[in-house]
Amino acid sequence: MKRLLITTALGLSLGVAGAAMADVRLGVLVPDSGPAGLFGPSARQAAQLAAEDINTAGGINGEPVELIFADVGLPPAQAVQSVQRLWRAEGVQGFVGMHDSAVRAAIVGQLRGQVPYVYTAVYEGGECAPGTYVTGETPAQQLAPVIPWLAEHEGATNWYLIGNDYNWPRDTNAAAQEIIAASGGSVVGEEYVPLGSSDFDASLGRIRASGADAVLVTLVGGDSVGFNVAYAAFGLDAQALRLGTLIEENTLAGIGAANANRLFASMGFFASIDSDTARAYTDRLTAQFGADAAQPNGMGQSVYDGLMLMAALGNAAGSLDSDAVAAVADGASFSSPRGMATLDGNHVAQTIYLADGSSGAFEVVTSFDAVPSGVTCD
Repeated sequence: MKRLLITTALGLSLGVAGAAMADVRLGVLVPDSGPAGLFGPSARQAAQLAAEDINTAGGINGEPVELIFADVGLPPAQAVQSVQRLWRAEGVQGFVGMHDSAVRAAIVGQLRGQVPYVYTAVYEGGECAPGTYVTGETPAQQLAPVIPWLAEHEGATNWYLIGNDYNWPRDTNAAAQEIIAASGGSVVGEEYVPLGSSDFDASLGRIRASGADAVLVTLVGGDSVGFNVAYAAFGLDAQALRLGTLIEENTLAGIGAANANRLFASMGFFASIDSDTARAYTDRLTAQFGADAAQPNGMGQSVYDGLMLMAALGNAAGSLDSDAVAAVADGASFSSPRGMATLDGNHVAQTIYLADGSSGAFEVVTSFDAVPSGVTCD
């Protein structure tokens, strides 16, 4: 068996298996700190599974991969320093990142298409920078089919939009406004709060006064937990359902069943998906990591997809040279716990699931097949 070497950005070995030194170094950028830090453990475990699968299949161009992790749950300037260190000092040949959009924009500006970069997180759409490839869900996927469904089946027409104050929530909500209007609804309020917010009383008072019957939540991690717990304490779940595009299993666990009435989430992956590939992925996490297995969720699982795409690109191109990868990127396919996916315009179409978290666990209520990203990159 080929060796799988996993290191931190400082070069510390975390685990090995087999006998031959890895030759392809991939940087894996995940949030171990900050509001999105709750996604870190699941992202790291997903990356380990993907690296094992890549190496079992022969690696990238016959060479096994080595993963080097860096924490990017940091302000963009600090995250970029970590990326620069991995690239220039550690010899990383490609990056897979699951982090916020502000960090993505900074990394894109730093790399300037010189190294392949796969971005896997839920994001606002519109990323067409050279050398950047996206597997994460966009508003066209998470909201365009879901908002009309909620209008028809749940009577959601008057929407209040609340998110953290940076580009992902703002751009997502700009797209949401058009989708809401097209489905016959209206936006009755919109606001943004700083990352790390914990007091939502004033916001909840405005939601109550607005007459909203639906709230779109684009808050991150711990901020989302705090908001949704307070939301239930205010009794607003009787007035308005909630829809989150970044509320996955960890966030729902923090919110708790008692605070999750009429809380919906729209994602490309839930641990409860009824498919052979999803079940195999969750079973494998349990078997491999035992009591230390992180809760499977779409944000963590997306890192698996990103690494599988990176391997597909490198094998199709014959190297991880950025120009060579760009020449073969369109049409590159990879296997995922979500199913097979194909890169088209630097993004992927995917099935989107709408799940109800009212019981404290996500139950898929409907799905939308092969939803395109809505992003056109010339």
